[in-house]
This record gives sequence, C-alpha cells and structure tokens, in this order.
Amino acid sequence: MQTTVSRRGFVAGGATLSAGAIALLAGVPMRAHANPAADVKILNTALALEHEAINAYQLGAASGLLQKPVLEVAVKFQADHKAHRDALASTITKLGGTPVAEKKLDEYAKALRADTLKSQNDVLELAARLELGATNAYLGVIPSFADKQLAKVAARLAADETMHWAILANALGKPLPGALSFGA
Repeated sequence: MQTTVSRRGFVAGGATLSAGAIALLAGVPMRAHANPAADVKILNTALALEHEAINAYQLGAASGLLQKPVLEVAVKFQADHKAHRDALASTITKLGGTPVAEKKLDEYAKALRADTLKSQNDVLELAARLELGATNAYLGVIPSFADKQLAKVAARLAADETMHWAILANALGKPLPGALSFGA
C-alpha cells in the first residue's frame, strides 16, 4: 500500500496520535493499548515522512553542492532521521502493523523537485523547510496528551527538529525568529 503524506496532513492528523504510539516511540512502558490499528496508521504517516527526510538529505548529499562541513551536518541529520525511522518501524511491527515501504530515490527527487536544486543554499532551504514542518507537526500533537510525560516526549522530539531547523537557518543567514514563532 502506497501512502502519500504531507507534513501539514501529519499535523492535522496529529490530534489523533495516541499516547500509546508516542510512548512506544519514546521507549516508555505502556499500559493497555486501546486502538493499535489507528496508531499504526498514524505511525506509518510519520514513517513516510521520515523516509522523505532521509531521501531529501541523500539528494542533498549526492548533489555535489554541499561544502564539506555542511555535508557533514547533513549526514548527521540524515542519521538522526534514520534512527527515527528505525524506531517507528519497530513500533509499528510491535503493534502488529506493517511499516510503510520506502519509495525509490527518484520518486522523492521528483516530489521534492530536486532538479531545482542549483546551489548549497537551495539544498539548505529544502532541508530547513522539511525540518520546520516536522517541528510544527510534533508541537501540534502536544495538546492531545492527558499524560504529562507523553507531552514531554513530544516536546523533546519537537526540540530535536527545532535544533535541526535552527542550525540550517543559521547556515542560511536567516534572522532569529520572534517569540512564539513555532507551532503556529
């Protein structure tokens, strides 16, 4: 089954992200799991987004447009997304689901319009846009948690994505955002 997702769609669907799904993703022991099928669907959406991020960084790294220090950071961020992917896939399997398959690199290249990447800044702009989308997706699910520990986990994930975005934005010479800029 092929799943097409967007970060905006993930944010919109985030309100239904169960505490159990986030708990499993974060390695927190779970109580009874109420609706694993719904969680598998949401987790597969997140997994599809991680596949997209991994491939976006692959496209950037393979473009030949990145200077060595920037390439090293891109590879590090890609490794972070691979860790997210692995955790998501493991969680989906534990819930009895089948992890969504990764597409071919050329499909991501087309969807991300990799043919328009002509400079290091173009690659960084793409990565920053994807990281900001991930930040806002995680921030979007925080209010859905009754359990403060699970809200904390979502906040930590958002913090990681924000760190990626901040480093990319700094490399692009963008000014610091104002107060209350994220999650809007």
